[in-house]
Amino acid sequence: MRLTAEPAFVLHARPWRETSLLVEVLGATQGRIGLVARGVQGARRHVLRAALQPLQSIRLDAVQQGELARLVAAEALDAAPRLAGQAMLAGFYVNELVLRLCARGDALPDAYVAYARTRERLRAGDALAWTLRRFERDLLAALGLGFEFDVDADGRAIDAAARYRLDAEAGPVRVRTERGVHERAGTATGRALLHLATDTVPTGDDLAGLRRALRAVLAHHLGPRGLASWDMLAALPRAPAQGDAAAG
Repeated sequence: MRLTAEPAFVLHARPWRETSLLVEVLGATQGRIGLVARGVQGARRHVLRAALQPLQSIRLDAVQQGELARLVAAEALDAAPRLAGQAMLAGFYVNELVLRLCARGDALPDAYVAYARTRERLRAGDALAWTLRRFERDLLAALGLGFEFDVDADGRAIDAAARYRLDAEAGPVRVRTERGVHERAGTATGRALLHLATDTVPTGDDLAGLRRALRAVLAHHLGPRGLASWDMLAALPRAPAQGDAAAG
């Protein structure tokens, strides 16, 4: 199969043999594609090599040959976001999540749109924690793994004052209280879930709770092997105010 003028975002690239790269991209119509880019290490191929950096938006031609496609041509469509610090880690997290959850060969146009939107939010310097929670929500929906955030697993409207855990298969499950005290580990407030449902920004503990609750869903779908970006985050010294702004 020949791919012609396929818009895509570069997720990952690594050296292969002496002069080539193995590249993973998320295509607009073809979903995740594994590419072999041959002979890109020479001085004359600098433009092509620069176009194959993570977060870059490209247009590519390729020929599918089994599991991997042979890259014929690629051109950058714009400049990739220039990220540093926590934002760079967030970009790495977004790419890693797509690589782990999106199977090669599955057409995922909604995932492509969600990635494009998130990439521009990272470029614009939007609040990282909220940017990542929205991406997690939208990616799960694009993969058919999402659920409603304004009703619980029993079909009842979310109570803003209650707390919920997110069951990866059923959706929000209300957490029972013991002596009037809510369980907090791995749960989010109903208010936070309603913010996610209406795409309005939560604050403080509500935002932190969303991170914890969504991570449980992602961990379920990722299986026993977590994400390298989670390990990187855990190793970072961080101030309390920055803790939930970082990846995952």
